[in-house]
Amino acid sequence: MKIILALGLLLISTACFTELSNPVILSNEYQVGDVYMKIRLRGTIRLVNKKINHLRLAELSGLAWSEDDQILYAVSDRGNLFHLRPKIVNNTLVGVKFTTAFPLLNKKDKKLKHRDSEGLSILNGANNIIGDSELVISFERKPRIARFSPKGKPLANYILPSSLQKTKYFHTGNKMFEAVTVHPSLGILTAPELPLKNVHSSIKHHTIYALDGKTWSFPAFPTKNSSVVAMETLQDGSILLLERAYVSKFKPLIISLRQLWLDTMKTKQIAIFNNHLGWQIDNFEGLTNHQGKYFFMVSDDNNQPFQQTLLTYFELISD
Repeated sequence: MKIILALGLLLISTACFTELSNPVILSNEYQVGDVYMKIRLRGTIRLVNKKINHLRLAELSGLAWSEDDQILYAVSDRGNLFHLRPKIVNNTLVGVKFTTAFPLLNKKDKKLKHRDSEGLSILNGANNIIGDSELVISFERKPRIARFSPKGKPLANYILPSSLQKTKYFHTGNKMFEAVTVHPSLGILTAPELPLKNVHSSIKHHTIYALDGKTWSFPAFPTKNSSVVAMETLQDGSILLLERAYVSKFKPLIISLRQLWLDTMKTKQIAIFNNHLGWQIDNFEGLTNHQGKYFFMVSDDNNQPFQQTLLTYFELISD
């Protein structure tokens, strides 16, 4: 799932932060600033696989932006929470500073036993109060969605609908909650990476679940091998979906961005990235709104030397 990218890497270490700069080229055809489908490319950087506060910067799977604190939070599969400060110049991502990192803890202040943290969203991230943000994190292996402090302290678990509470309902322990978002009127929304067993078995559909049991189902894209890996609520209440289709290194890796309106179930294709069509992409799993029409997207390197952690910045283009 890896395309070797040509890149320059500058690493500056201090007691306070680690900084990366220099862009990664995602496409030889589309440059930074170019419009591709419904987005404008606004820069991509590679994050180095090293330790921050003794925690390995790898396997990033979820992102959340705090406008009040000006922090980009990133959670890893290993249950580590990183605090990032992106460097944006002329609406272009040129680098990032890593200020600190914390392990996710249980109520006894011990590292979580079940640490396969995947989805990330935020509460109180833009209420003009500094320091009161809470993070909503979804998990695999053991189906769970919970609130944590930005320092990894547990706050509370959410009660899941009965249809999502047992491992046996999912295809595997690694196909649970990759995606979670906070909707202003519907509350916490999540989507299993793959449809639950015996649900829409004849036609491939994905389903979004609210904690009160409401559901919204929609066709997968592509129809085969599609996984929902991230969701972000947009200002109009619609959902920006990040979907991934991967079978093997001999078949295309396809990363898709779609917009979904829950009231009408209308979908709109925003962008399709296919590594067999020249896109130097990796395993994108995390997505968050930055400011207005600007978004971050991050890839999970699976802690493998032949994969990369890519942080991408893009702008939604209005019709």
